[in-house]
Amino acid sequence: MLARPLARAMLASWFVARGVDAVRRPAAHVEESTPVLRAVAERVSGPLGHDLTTYLDGPTLRRVAQAHGAVTALAGLALVLGKAPRTAALALAGLSAPLVLANLPVRVDGETKDDRAARRDRLVQALTATGGAILAGVDREGRPGIAWRVEHARAARAAARAAKGD
Repeated sequence: MLARPLARAMLASWFVARGVDAVRRPAAHVEESTPVLRAVAERVSGPLGHDLTTYLDGPTLRRVAQAHGAVTALAGLALVLGKAPRTAALALAGLSAPLVLANLPVRVDGETKDDRAARRDRLVQALTATGGAILAGVDREGRPGIAWRVEHARAARAAARAAKGD
């Protein structure tokens, strides 16, 4: 069937494009996510007793953005090529969790209405892509799952033993 590979390629295109863009232009991705990550880090730093905002400055966050982008693009390509598509899709769902976190609707000082709207749009895109990746990850392509196969084999084996004993 042509629908599944086509749908996977369409879903993966967003992940591949965002991943390649993060590798090539990490500064833009860091700039998008830093205000929200800083707000979250400040709230979490108190209870943890460690200042997490120090990790948001310097090259560390740029390298994290690039590494995240590279892994996202590779998992997207694996989904397009059909190499372990369920695993690739579930990996993409997990990799999109930081994108959801970075676009949470947290109040940020000095943020304009347009900035909030752009962040909200990115949040909706990340949630949509995550949902699609989860659906692709649980798609068995019409084949039964392992649990059904094991149960069916046990039932067939029990029926064979019962027939042999009669």
